[in-house]
Amino acid sequence: MFARRIVVVGTGYVGLTTGACLASLGHRVVCSDVDAAKVEQLNRGEVGIHEPGLAELVQEGIAAGRLRFVVGSAGAVAEAEVVFLCVPTPMGSGGAADLAVVESVAHEVREVLPTGCVLVTKSTVPVGTAARLAELVGRADVAAVSNPEFLREGSAVHDFLNPDRIVVGSDTQDAAERVAALYARLGAPTVLTDAASAEMVKYAANCYLATKLSYVNAIAELCERLGADITDVTEGMGYDRRIGQSFLQPGPGWGGSCLPKDTAALLQVADAVSFDFPLLDATISANAHQRTRMVEKVREACGGLLAGTRLGVLGLTFKAGTDDLRDSPALEVARLLAAEGAELVAYDPGLRGDEPGLPEALTLVDDPYLAAKESAALVVLTEWQEFRILDWSRVAGVLTGRAVVDTRNHLDPDVLRRAGLSWQGVGRMPVPAM
Repeated sequence: MFARRIVVVGTGYVGLTTGACLASLGHRVVCSDVDAAKVEQLNRGEVGIHEPGLAELVQEGIAAGRLRFVVGSAGAVAEAEVVFLCVPTPMGSGGAADLAVVESVAHEVREVLPTGCVLVTKSTVPVGTAARLAELVGRADVAAVSNPEFLREGSAVHDFLNPDRIVVGSDTQDAAERVAALYARLGAPTVLTDAASAEMVKYAANCYLATKLSYVNAIAELCERLGADITDVTEGMGYDRRIGQSFLQPGPGWGGSCLPKDTAALLQVADAVSFDFPLLDATISANAHQRTRMVEKVREACGGLLAGTRLGVLGLTFKAGTDDLRDSPALEVARLLAAEGAELVAYDPGLRGDEPGLPEALTLVDDPYLAAKESAALVVLTEWQEFRILDWSRVAGVLTGRAVVDTRNHLDPDVLRRAGLSWQGVGRMPVPAM
């Protein structure tokens, strides 16, 4: 394999990870963005995204001369062999993916793309987008390829460099093979298919994961009613190789930047071809129910009344290891608690304190013990590892109540019990204070 000249349009979560990782594989990468201040920071090696290993990879790529950042995409693509589109595709009207930015970039670069260049969609896009891009560009000498990403926030660099599979789709075989060759050093299984199938893989995978999580949350609720333990149930399920161990952890629901957007988008795609998809509808409805169910648990722990009650909250990001609040189930539960009149004092190690969109009734503090201080109950909403090693006797000393509601089953109930606290999880029997 030899190095390719690659341009990555967009330096968000997916784009920056893609550019830095491709540079680490030996390619020469230029990342473009419309934000001049951000480009200047990135060229200094300053990364504003909370993602383990990403800043180091960016700095290494810059130092090696394989990675640089520029403003604007038209100038950047002039000598590119492969151009990756890693731009936002947010949820638009009715849940459909909004392709305005993708189409805008295609219009901007179509006249300046070199002959033989390959235009790749890395962003999650509806089935048929590669064909639409080919029409927009309108050049027989430029091939459109779909190469969906499968990156988890908090482990994106690891996921990129240790993929389960590489999926590349195009109606031009040579273009698909050229894109697949970029990843040759990774030695991963590669699926070469048509563009529509590659685009469908991403939606099918994410919506399956969402369905699996909603199913486990429903089973957890059933366990509570029947006196079973969801931890033992999922352990027994997970040893079945047809099911596997992953995505069997109950919690406050699924969220983040992908699953909510992708489930809504696939429903729109199905509706466009008159396909009824009740299973996916039920998956989304079950997820909304799970968030309100967590509020019910907190209300019960507080004696049935939340109005005027001070609650300590541990975690607001949608998962540990990230600063991402987009469609965070933790944040949604906090909003629902605030809507019932609760006063919230929250701590999250991934947040700086200047994040927009937090409930007015929520105060963000920089110490977990301050979140617990004088609170009637403590609610764990995100599974940050540091919460497991708190001094729970100290927590008990500053709480006015005894209840800890652990929506992630993240804490050790026996540790809390010995500290004089009660523990309420998901799909498990409550553990009273000693």
